[in-house]
Amino acid sequence: MTEDPFKQTEPNKKVLPVPEGTKGRLDAFVAAGADEGLSRTRIKALILAGAVSIDGVPVKDPSRKIQSGETVTFAVPEAEDPEPKGEAIPLEILYEDDDLIVINKQPGLVVHPGPGNWTGTLVNALIHHCGTTLSGIGGVKRPGIVHRLDKDTSGVMVVAKNDIAHQALAAQFADHGRTGPLERAYKALVWGRPRALTGTIDAPLGRSADRVRRAVKSRDSSDADFAITHYTVDERFGEKADGTALASLVECRLETGRTHQIRVHMAHIGHPLIGDDVYGSGFKTKTNLLEEPARSAVKDFPRQALHAALLAIEHPSSGAAMRFEAPLPADMQSLCAVFKTV
Repeated sequence: MTEDPFKQTEPNKKVLPVPEGTKGRLDAFVAAGADEGLSRTRIKALILAGAVSIDGVPVKDPSRKIQSGETVTFAVPEAEDPEPKGEAIPLEILYEDDDLIVINKQPGLVVHPGPGNWTGTLVNALIHHCGTTLSGIGGVKRPGIVHRLDKDTSGVMVVAKNDIAHQALAAQFADHGRTGPLERAYKALVWGRPRALTGTIDAPLGRSADRVRRAVKSRDSSDADFAITHYTVDERFGEKADGTALASLVECRLETGRTHQIRVHMAHIGHPLIGDDVYGSGFKTKTNLLEEPARSAVKDFPRQALHAALLAIEHPSSGAAMRFEAPLPADMQSLCAVFKTV
């Protein structure tokens, strides 16, 4: 087997021996041998920046002629995430002062920039609205963010506008309301009707084999995170004499705040959220059995039916108790209305 002459000796560092009889410019040689998908413009910039060496000596001339027996070494710097810019995205503001801003997040809005979503996020909207007042804690991509909602989850969110407020709010969320005033309640439309109208789901969560998903884990699993959800059934739809139902509107209160916690926990007890293609995909056949207009209403519902309805906090400066509520959004109200006719 021929040894690959273009070896990786450490992260991002490449070593390329110049074979016998090879001639030409340094930039062309690097472009031909690199497996990084680098453009000639990018390679030229790396050379001019001193990131390319020949026999251990930095060479800043892209046109420098290479010689047989030399060794070309270069390092590709980690790509930096773009700094988010302000964008005029509409926000429903529930409250605002010098320390914080509380919004009713619309479904479909990603909270902070990331791969595939570098623009059009809540952070972009907040930068446009708040200017330079946002807290920088949490990194450039997450200014002021102390908690998050999934892209397709609607409802109440609070954002810090300075570092002191950020630290105080972050401490409240870390405490999960165990000793402090933090209170969170979500409304979820789920398939069926939980056997008990009130209950507690105590099931540790961790990573699934699929990096997007979370899964219930055994308590002795190395990556198991403590997770508890308390639920109450508010309303049942299409209820039958045997106590089963087509769907239920459930209030969920979190004792912990794990990624996808409500979605995973409700699916774990056999009642996944309507519209949840990640944790409720097995219920797609149930949709096909519905009569119109319920069948079309469920098929056309574009997201998991989850809404952050209540958030109670202590104001980071005054210490005053603050309570914010957002009514069930129009799309979930419409789905409830259709279910009432079943």
